[in-house]
Amino acid sequence: MKSILIILIGIITTCLASDQIPASIQKTPILLKNGTIHPVSSESFVGDILFADGVILELGKNIAPSGEIKILDIDGLHVYPGLISAGTTIGLVEINAVRATRDHAETGWLNPNVRVERAYNPDSEIIPVTRSNGILLAHVIPIGGRVSGTSAVMKMDGWTWEDCTFKSPTGLHINWPTMRISNSNSKKKSQEEKLNDRNEALEQLDTMINDAKAYKAAVSSGTQEGVDMRWEAFIPVLNNDIPVFIHAQRSLQIKAAVEWCSKNDLKMILMGGADSWKEWEILKENDIPVIYENPLSLPMRRDERTDTKYTVPRKLWEKGVKFCTIGSTSNFQTPHQRGLPYHAAMTAAFGLPKDEALKSITLYAAEILGISEYVGSLEIGKDATLIVTTGDPLEITSNVEIAFINGAQTDLSDRHKSLDNKYREKYRQIKENSQE
Repeated sequence: MKSILIILIGIITTCLASDQIPASIQKTPILLKNGTIHPVSSESFVGDILFADGVILELGKNIAPSGEIKILDIDGLHVYPGLISAGTTIGLVEINAVRATRDHAETGWLNPNVRVERAYNPDSEIIPVTRSNGILLAHVIPIGGRVSGTSAVMKMDGWTWEDCTFKSPTGLHINWPTMRISNSNSKKKSQEEKLNDRNEALEQLDTMINDAKAYKAAVSSGTQEGVDMRWEAFIPVLNNDIPVFIHAQRSLQIKAAVEWCSKNDLKMILMGGADSWKEWEILKENDIPVIYENPLSLPMRRDERTDTKYTVPRKLWEKGVKFCTIGSTSNFQTPHQRGLPYHAAMTAAFGLPKDEALKSITLYAAEILGISEYVGSLEIGKDATLIVTTGDPLEITSNVEIAFINGAQTDLSDRHKSLDNKYREKYRQIKENSQE
């Protein structure tokens, strides 16, 4: 039985490995000429962009470099910074219904020492599909338990997880307990039992942070005997070197989480944030950004307008709350992020200025994740991580023609395109044979 299981896992692994070859590092300077350049951080213009060794050297008109150089005439095309998914389990989950392909959660409630980049699968078939639509960087997050572990920003190309890791750790992830006590008559638990469960979860969080502080103090004083990797993972959090990503949707959760982080002097980033538009004052007052999840979804409550989820980014923008947009992080879905630009497009359709919608998946995402020094916009000195498109990436009719990650041109083929070509050929042959 054991041998059969090993064989099956081997077959699954083989079938799920993408056949795209990762790009090698940029060796020759590249000049993109005559395109419409969209820096995002400044006004668009028709001109050129020059990059070498993975870094943007010059932006402007009629750039005339000397020496050996590769020139690509992109007349009629557009250049944008690579899109950024600020929250996903891509690379950790392949087929959600197949347990052997899921590596996004550990057992137990306390796993701060988990590091997602170590489980990241660079051969995932989902990565090329995502990359084909312009998403070149992804903030890969752990899910499960109360404290899930630390996340990492990963490049959508590379041979190994080490090659793909752009920034690690990005932050520690905590799934905030449900604060609302349902009035439904559940046969499993009484309302008193539900209240006790909630209070116990909150007490666990308090005990956890106090134990982490005690461990840090013991390490600082030299009295700590041995190393506990769980509490070691908290030291950068307590030092405010990395933030805490609090996963919460409802108002009661958001308010409780903000109070807890403030009390413990922790840098907080809110993930999910369905009710963030209601709690904008406390978020703005405490300078807490929102990674807003899945605008393409129904409202949480029956008495809410059907467009509630679509309009949250506009409301946050109007109130001056920093935010970015992501797709769904539900562990019930395969973590495709190819639709990310259309999530942003929907927020624009419901009142968010279009340039702000674009920033929500480029510059704002980079700022919130702490990587805007390198990516998120097209500026001299930043990484040449960019896409060349036929039009606005928020428009479903636009295609990504060329993509570069750190100046290296990446393969834009994927399984979807392969199947498309296969069946187009099938029906071409059928039509041809029927005419004979």
